[in-house]
Amino acid sequence: MVTVISLGGSVIAPREADGAFLGDFRSLIGGLLDADDKRRFIFVTGGGGPARTWQKAYREVCPAGNDEEADWIGVMATRLNARLVKAIMAEWCPQDVIIDPSQVEPFMGRVLVAAGWKPGFSSDYDAVLLAERFKADVIINLSNIERIYTDDPRKNPQAKPISSISWDDFRAMVGDEWTPGKNVPFDPVASRHAAKLGIKVICAAGRDLPNLKNILTGKEFIGTVIS
Repeated sequence: MVTVISLGGSVIAPREADGAFLGDFRSLIGGLLDADDKRRFIFVTGGGGPARTWQKAYREVCPAGNDEEADWIGVMATRLNARLVKAIMAEWCPQDVIIDPSQVEPFMGRVLVAAGWKPGFSSDYDAVLLAERFKADVIINLSNIERIYTDDPRKNPQAKPISSISWDDFRAMVGDEWTPGKNVPFDPVASRHAAKLGIKVICAAGRDLPNLKNILTGKEFIGTVIS
């Protein structure tokens, strides 16, 4: 069984890499691997704080700069985070970081780590391509929000949490266009492809490890299911 987890950069490095969290995350994954020798994980890392910081600096210096350059900066931040995750998962991850999900060798080991590929979409899209490649029907999308809301709850106190939503309704919320640094629960380009494939996405708070364990062990959890 292959489980694909889109590991948001805000989880790995909200501002800088969070070693304490990553140690606890490694312990959780290691325990699940020990408990089931057929289980395997694919982690796809986002850019997080470093991506936003570096992109902001680029926009400040080059306000008329193009989106492709900003996107490449974000891609490189995802690759730094991926190298860190691969290093801490080295016991189970013999393969190098995947940077092109369209050219992936057979899955060796128990863990595979992937990063951003190229401009035009976020690492969420890479997660969908890898789920397609390895026949996973669910992607767990971990970020800094525990559920999707009807609106931004920071701006609208009337916003309501959503426990489940169809792909049609979700895509109506996030649109179809991707711009570098766009802050949505799941990338619009990735959403379009996931909907086409019939892949289910579970959005949940990445730093709530007990909740993540519940998701991974089939127990009741807090989050939003898109299907």
